[in-house]
Amino acid sequence: MKRSMGTTAGGVRAVPRYVQIADEIVEQIRAGVLKPGDLVPSESELVERYGVAGGTIRKAMVEVRASGLVETRHGKGSIVKDRPPVRLRSSDRFRASHRRGGKAAYLAESAQSGATAKVSVLFIGPMEASEEIAERLGVEPGAQVLARRRLYFRNGTPVETASSYLPWDVVKDIPELFSENPGPGGIYARLEGDGHVFEEFVETLQARPASKAEASELALSPGAPVVHLLRNAVTKTGRVVEVCDTLMAADQFVFEYRIPAAD
Repeated sequence: MKRSMGTTAGGVRAVPRYVQIADEIVEQIRAGVLKPGDLVPSESELVERYGVAGGTIRKAMVEVRASGLVETRHGKGSIVKDRPPVRLRSSDRFRASHRRGGKAAYLAESAQSGATAKVSVLFIGPMEASEEIAERLGVEPGAQVLARRRLYFRNGTPVETASSYLPWDVVKDIPELFSENPGPGGIYARLEGDGHVFEEFVETLQARPASKAEASELALSPGAPVVHLLRNAVTKTGRVVEVCDTLMAADQFVFEYRIPAAD
């Protein structure tokens, strides 16, 4: 029977050898055979072990690095990352009870999972709204908005960046929103305290490879998978009072959503 290249007689596409090798290395990491801090065997060692050309091993290591489980250090090779366990990104993290209890969403999640959380503020200040941010906020492009950019850590490891943008007329009379620490319950508690009562949070998620800059900020290998989350915070009057762009290391999160079955 005639069959195309890369396809078995049964019609199932054959898995390339470099993918098989990459899968085996990743499985060794997940199973703990290769532990955090261990060096992945060198190219020459892997060539000898698998009996393949160096180009095949290099392609396999591209796949291994894309898993986010290793990092490459100049002069040392590829090292298994010491990544904290996956934590849940739940749809109930914006409960009003969390804000009343003085916990912002990230801190509430981390406390539930038993992790140590830290927030590093990268930037707070006015900026001109891009066309995309302006459209989401319902303001004119170029209008002044307040930007707040943060880097979040879990057990000492950077796991996400978040950039919030808020309309200037909403924030100008809430001085806490210009502080690194906006107070108990975070910026949403301060907004509600000023009369902006939330109706819903609308989120869109997209998985993609990290850019070089993003990978560096989150201590990932270039091209490692990330989840890009866009959120609009909508009040009961229908106004969007904050939009947030969050970038998360994909191997650090599991997403859980409650979806009402009723109309």
